[in-house]
Amino acid sequence: MNSTHSGNTVSSASKKKNYGLPLILITSLFFFWGFIHNLDPILIKHLRSAFQLNHFQASLVDSSVFAAYFLLAIPAGMIIQKYGYKTGILVGLFFFAAGCFLFIPAANTISYPFFLGALFVLSCGLAILETAANPYITILGPPEKATQRLNFAQSFNGLAASIAPIIGGVFILAEEPKSQEELSTLSEAAKLAYIQTETSLVKGPYLILGLILLLVMILFLFIKLPEVKESEEKSTKSFLQVLGVKNVGWGVLAQFFYIGAQIYVFSFLLVFAEDAINMAGQEAKYYAGVAGLLFMTGRFAGTFFMKYISPQKLLRIYSVMSIILSIWVIAGTGISTLYALVGMTFFMSIMFPTIFALGIEGAGSDTKPASSLLIMSIVGGAIIPPIASKITDISGNIHLSYIVPLFCFIIVFLFSLRFRNKTSVQ
Repeated sequence: MNSTHSGNTVSSASKKKNYGLPLILITSLFFFWGFIHNLDPILIKHLRSAFQLNHFQASLVDSSVFAAYFLLAIPAGMIIQKYGYKTGILVGLFFFAAGCFLFIPAANTISYPFFLGALFVLSCGLAILETAANPYITILGPPEKATQRLNFAQSFNGLAASIAPIIGGVFILAEEPKSQEELSTLSEAAKLAYIQTETSLVKGPYLILGLILLLVMILFLFIKLPEVKESEEKSTKSFLQVLGVKNVGWGVLAQFFYIGAQIYVFSFLLVFAEDAINMAGQEAKYYAGVAGLLFMTGRFAGTFFMKYISPQKLLRIYSVMSIILSIWVIAGTGISTLYALVGMTFFMSIMFPTIFALGIEGAGSDTKPASSLLIMSIVGGAIIPPIASKITDISGNIHLSYIVPLFCFIIVFLFSLRFRNKTSVQ
């Protein structure tokens, strides 16, 4: 039976070791980047109100975050290739923490572009971390359990998704922001003071997170991680050539569209609640929390189901359900459309890790460049939300913008069909 990473093996000495502590530490990283990503919906609503942004301008938060994945994935792969997974993790944590600390001067200068710059630096760290952690956790243990292990680790990403909107809502959306009409009645001095107060609310959460990340970085510095022995044969292909390896090209395409859909669904959930059913942010944050909880539940459930159903078949089922719920959001009215949007997060849950594992399956010595390409495809999160947001700005109907996620889930479904004659990932 072929390994998911046939080009990477753990040394025989390492096989005798317990992977418990390394797995716990690596899994913690999935929680941290899940937490920061799921503060974005709160941040988008908050900055949209503070700076009076339209939907497209607000979507630049996602563009700043996910453009970093496109630009940093190949350099991250090169760092990991040359210096190893541990160095990649340490560099990623450094940039992650630095970006969090940059929120303080961004708030002090009351500058939306500065916020976008801080998010970009932070996301450079996330890109490096994900390029290292996703393939590394598939190697730490039996290869036949690689997809389940990755889904389990990604479940803690889902746990963070259920917690972050509530915490962010309490500290960042402490009060319902003033409407554009209310702001228009304020003097310039009063309006500036209000914006300063609003932007300052983000400093505390990001400062605390930055300090925690520094502690985690110190912990990684002193903990010995299992060495991964590379096969004698290393990739001699260019990144473009790697796209033609096995399932890599289709995996990159599916991941691009899936991430774009996921980010739009989560990032604009509070905005959808406000625009579609006039729900205040203080109430909508709980729906965002439920969405995160369903996302986490879907991950754990998916890990369980994969004992009995092949990952590719489960991906097919989940993508069909996401397509159905997308149609409901587009064509429906009232609070039922918010329920459909929240419910969609359960079925999105397994998509990223499953597409990732299937995409690098059988890549052998090309696994690391293939992993970099799959992380690069996360740039879909920078491109898809602005396209969907522009549809809202042009049409004045946020329901219509979910035509874009619908198309994305159709692509994921088509990707899953490539494996319809297989019974398992291996």
